[in-house]
Amino acid sequence: MEILVNIKQLGAKRDKIRAVPFPLEGSPQTVRELIAAAVQTCVSAYQKRGAESEKPLTPEQIAQMEEIGKISFGVHYNESAVNAEKAVSDALLAYQDGLVRIFIGDRQLGEPDSSIELHEHDEVTFLRLTFLAGRMW
Repeated sequence: MEILVNIKQLGAKRDKIRAVPFPLEGSPQTVRELIAAAVQTCVSAYQKRGAESEKPLTPEQIAQMEEIGKISFGVHYNESAVNAEKAVSDALLAYQDGLVRIFIGDRQLGEPDSSIELHEHDEVTFLRLTFLAGRMW
């Protein structure tokens, strides 16, 4: 299944939000499954980038990075392996603690075990909430 994830692109010239294709394995039926599938996709992409970091950049890659506003060589300075299970559990904990909100279209998702209807090419937004100032509690 492929969904569209809204990503904020930061650049010196412009700030914009655009929908980017994001592949998921299977079709998640609950919020918990959506989070797990999204984290698994990100972990796989990270590991793939680490394996390809030795190759020189192509003109297409440079053009894509230029659009974002940062051209990097893809060097992974942290060579430790990513524990996918811990990444999923950390993401679920952040969602349960209210540090992350998820929207499908304009509808906010609820509890981790609540069911969802996710269709091909639905727009999904992961919103990380941060403290503005002062103490945490």
